[in-house]
Amino acid sequence: MSASSDLRESICMFARSLHERGLTHGSTGNISARTPDGGLLVTPTGSSFMTLDPARLSQFDAAMNLVGGDRPTKEMPLHRAFYDTRSTAGAIVHLHSCHSVALSMMPDANEDDFLPHLTPYPIMKLGRVKLLPYFMPGDAAIGEAIRGLAGKRSAVMLANHGPVVAGKDLEAAVYAIEELEASAQLAMMTRGLGPKALSGDQVRQLVETFDVEWDA
Repeated sequence: MSASSDLRESICMFARSLHERGLTHGSTGNISARTPDGGLLVTPTGSSFMTLDPARLSQFDAAMNLVGGDRPTKEMPLHRAFYDTRSTAGAIVHLHSCHSVALSMMPDANEDDFLPHLTPYPIMKLGRVKLLPYFMPGDAAIGEAIRGLAGKRSAVMLANHGPVVAGKDLEAAVYAIEELEASAQLAMMTRGLGPKALSGDQVRQLVETFDVEWDA
């Protein structure tokens, strides 16, 4: 099996797993990943993560021309923006996960550091998550907002919509967005209860030890 075929199968496998665990639903969410020739494989518009066909994934060449498969997700502007501004991005995952969306609607949500510092792994895998304002799904302005971050964040939270995470490869992006949702769930579960978060010194130690992008 070729590297491209393996990647197609992996996209569909991870997508099905995310759907089965309730991290996205219906025909929501989208995934893209770099191919060995510099192009992209992208989940098609209107498709369900449960029933993706590897052969029908949207395929782009290195010049971003659609060369095969079904019509891609309408969220291509946000995918393109991450690839164009983060040279290390090998895959992008966007979900409509419940707890992160709920946290984004809270009136005191922190726009510059969306996730409370409750556990170490979201810090290690995501750095600081930027909360962006609400945009209509598919709006090119989402891409412009991501470009405005100049590649300094690996993850953003679209208010009232869902998280978007860039990773060095598909596995890294999936694992990181799972951490984002789990952290948001923990924040909502403990909201108003005065949980003991990590201290500033503990956060700094994580950032320094694991070389986390943080000061951007």
